[in-house]
Amino acid sequence: MDSAVAAGLLRRQGWNLQGIHLRLSPLAATEDRVQALAQRLGIPLTVIDLQREFSREVLDYFASEYARGRTPNPCVRCNAAIKFGLLWEHLRRDGFTHLATGHYARILPADDGAPGLFRGVDRRKDQSYFLSRLSRSLLPNLLFPLGHMTKEEVRQVHHQMGLPVRENQPESMELCFIPQGDYQGFLQTQRGSLGPPGDFVDTRGRLLGRHRGLECYTVGQRRGLGIPAREPYYVTEIQPELNRVVLGHRQELFSPGLMASRMSWLIAPPVEDLEAVAVIRYRHPGVRARISPRVPDGVRVVFERPQSAVAPGQAVVFYDRDRVLGGGWIEARIK
Repeated sequence: MDSAVAAGLLRRQGWNLQGIHLRLSPLAATEDRVQALAQRLGIPLTVIDLQREFSREVLDYFASEYARGRTPNPCVRCNAAIKFGLLWEHLRRDGFTHLATGHYARILPADDGAPGLFRGVDRRKDQSYFLSRLSRSLLPNLLFPLGHMTKEEVRQVHHQMGLPVRENQPESMELCFIPQGDYQGFLQTQRGSLGPPGDFVDTRGRLLGRHRGLECYTVGQRRGLGIPAREPYYVTEIQPELNRVVLGHRQELFSPGLMASRMSWLIAPPVEDLEAVAVIRYRHPGVRARISPRVPDGVRVVFERPQSAVAPGQAVVFYDRDRVLGGGWIEARIK
């Protein structure tokens, strides 16, 4: 729906359009359905097979991060490496000037006059978090026609355009390559086996029980631990070097800050401390924080107030009001 409405709006504005369907996985939408949609919109369609690249850049990354005791974010990775990386390189070689998608985000002039990435108007659907690692140089070539619309407005336009509707079509909430949410099954298939069982310990290192393998747990997890206690246990840390999962009570989940690496800035990279809102996972409301640059491409982040479940492997994204300043990968929480 989102991609189709974005294309329809651009066609109304007089853009000369080329539809692109990325073949990333055998689980993707069937090409005949996509072709029928392109015909209804009146635009040509090209299918680009990036299954090998998607497997290398996203699937292998996803499995290896879990094996390292980290919590990956494959959508952030895919957008930077595949959709706005390899795809844009392909399109640019073919002479295309812009890449448009159905993301709920906005490209607007910033205070310095240069294009900036901003949150979508519909905060419930805003996807700017997932776009935080795009190249700053790419912003002038991007179009997000839905960024100023709500999801309900998009549905109305979809209906007005007479585009085909799939009955009882749900919102796509699961990962595209794990549509049923069976993470352990996918990881076992991808790697051949899950990691070995190991110890549950508390934050003092005392043995609490045995875990089923590091891939079965993420920081902040409460369910499925199987450790009886008066006060519920949560996963506070995963220690791959010791094959241990550290459990603690709710108050032990909170951290005053974090360390992040591999920063990608959508502003001039800061050389001094700056104040911004830090978002440590999708749907996190954000918290005021002081960001201190570290050589060569890292930052130290100190929150205005402690935050729960800071998970290594997740993306941290920095905002100035609605503008995305940049993002990096969480390496560790500050204790």
